[in-house]
Amino acid sequence: MSSFRAQAATRRCEDAPQHPEDCGFCDSGRGTVPPKTCTPVFWGRVAGADLEGIFIENSARAQAQDLMPKTLEGQITMEKTPSYFVTKEAPARIYAMCRETKLIVVVRDPVTRAISDYTQTLSKKPDIPTFQSLTFKNRTTGLIDTSWSAVQIGIYAKHLDNWLQFFPMRQILFVSGERLISDPAGELGRVQDFLGLKRIITDKHFYFNQTKGFPCLKKAEGSSKPHCLGKTKGRTHPNIHPEVVQRLRDFYRPFNMKFYQMTGRIFGWDE
Repeated sequence: MSSFRAQAATRRCEDAPQHPEDCGFCDSGRGTVPPKTCTPVFWGRVAGADLEGIFIENSARAQAQDLMPKTLEGQITMEKTPSYFVTKEAPARIYAMCRETKLIVVVRDPVTRAISDYTQTLSKKPDIPTFQSLTFKNRTTGLIDTSWSAVQIGIYAKHLDNWLQFFPMRQILFVSGERLISDPAGELGRVQDFLGLKRIITDKHFYFNQTKGFPCLKKAEGSSKPHCLGKTKGRTHPNIHPEVVQRLRDFYRPFNMKFYQMTGRIFGWDE
């Protein structure tokens, strides 16, 4: 996702976040402005024209900024698109528009992420093959099918390599999806620091909803009522054979180790 900092009605790009998957948290809090559209996917489009040329033109920059609402000094507007992190062309396109862009990527255990991805698809297409059959090219040999998007997206180190060709690590923040659930205020504190914002969001803004299994906002911005995730979040995952889960953990382990080294943060997915 991307965000722009502006003075009065004049926008200038400065900060930008994204998610490889929807982790269920909406952009909210003081100092931020809701985007006009939920997921513009501006830098992820591939149809219609020679985008590699278009994205360096002033008209393209204006088009991207026109998607954002006008913001005041001290405010940051964020555009959230899950697919940017895994879209090969996205880093070059965003860099061509604003090389000072900051990126925020929410990541979670790639095995859990793959199962969650499958669960979401299953809710829309009940007749799809089983998770096990989609995971393996050959079940007997245990060869993982990396062409399946649910598996491929979780190879975070590979995708990060693509982004590091354009953006230094100091402009990228990786947020733990697990800690957004166990310690939302702490993890959002890191986000506020990264964006140069005063730490306003704290523990007092959250409560844990036992029914959903997720933290909720005690009071949503501009509302007197609590705000929780929608009913599409927190679906019960199907039972996956432990052997399949272990094969996936073994597959992801070297990629996770490389990702920890690249980011300087141990996410604990292999413990």
